[in-house]
Amino acid sequence: MRKELEKLEGVRKKYKAQFERIGKKINYKGYSEETILLKNVVDIETTTRVADHIWFSYTQGFVKAQLHPGDNIEFEARSKAYTKGYVNKALKISDKRSDYKLSNPTKIRKLS
Repeated sequence: MRKELEKLEGVRKKYKAQFERIGKKINYKGYSEETILLKNVVDIETTTRVADHIWFSYTQGFVKAQLHPGDNIEFEARSKAYTKGYVNKALKISDKRSDYKLSNPTKIRKLS
């Protein structure tokens, strides 16, 4: 669990991270969607590491930044709770739990 993000729930702050790679996921409608993996996410204000990695949708803000693996970026985002895990009603398996993520990234810029 991301304890630092839990403390900041609902707060919009500035972060920096390192771009790792682009990936893909299947969205809830069954279509393929590009994603972006950021590593070593740090709160700029406190220099506290808030997550070892974060996945975002590969939005126009990231596309315009023209990122290459290893690039450092800065962005603003809000900490938000979400439910993760696996449920299989037929086998009576429920491994759901809460965690925290960053959402709605804006003001994305590549650092030199």
